[in-house]
Amino acid sequence: MKKKVALVLSSGGARGLVHIGVIEELLAQGYEITSVAGSSMGALIGGIYATGKLAAFREWMKTINRRKMLELSDLSLSINHVVKGERIIEAIKEIVPDMNIEDLPIPFCAVSTDWENGREVVFRSGSLFDAIRASISLPSFFEPVRRDGMVLIDGGVINPIPLNRVARTAGDILVGVDVSGHDYRGQSELQKMLNAKRKRDKSLGMSLLSHLIPDNIEFNYITLLSRTSSLMIRQNSKLMAELTHPDILIDIQLSRYTTFDFDKSEKLIAIGRNRTRQSLKSV
Repeated sequence: MKKKVALVLSSGGARGLVHIGVIEELLAQGYEITSVAGSSMGALIGGIYATGKLAAFREWMKTINRRKMLELSDLSLSINHVVKGERIIEAIKEIVPDMNIEDLPIPFCAVSTDWENGREVVFRSGSLFDAIRASISLPSFFEPVRRDGMVLIDGGVINPIPLNRVARTAGDILVGVDVSGHDYRGQSELQKMLNAKRKRDKSLGMSLLSHLIPDNIEFNYITLLSRTSSLMIRQNSKLMAELTHPDILIDIQLSRYTTFDFDKSEKLIAIGRNRTRQSLKSV
């Protein structure tokens, strides 16, 4: 008999495309996913999987490049967000039709955050894409969702890996996938290697580049705020794992990929499959 899996997918922006590879590898190794919970990008991938349209979504993601990302960004002049976020949802709906969460073939829930009181909001019914849109509302980037007197922002703010929210069935195993953080140590090592290479390269072009772009350009107020937020979210995800004790925790922290690397889907999916294969070997 197939092993039943209650699957929980974390936030992580474009790094969440790793979740597609995780799902594919679990299925390839004979696991049966019987329920899904997700936060932010995890809610998007988990919800699409629950509809049965994940393969079609993966094919669509292959068409995404920087130009198309710009086309799908309905830029806003608002003071609290950069992108409205409706255009991307409508584009995905052309591949994955909306449906009510309660009508999905398997139990699914998405997590969002009520900005006004800091409470967690869990969607278990109603429009799938309304729930996803609320869950992916990255603060200051996407327009917050206003619903029932609440201002809803990204679920990763309060519960980046909602291991405590997934529906459980008798005999299942709890599998969590955490891409909520970023491997800044690995990124720092890469930066040091690049800086050392720049110093060895005495060409005129590299000298000009070094003059125009200092070694510490990555350290500024934007990266400082971004990294601080990432570290706090990472600590929340680690705490959730310690409290819930998943049977399998596939922890994937990346140094080369950022929140907005949606044009690198196939590379991220491959990482998801490889890391999952490695994690399952130790089970």
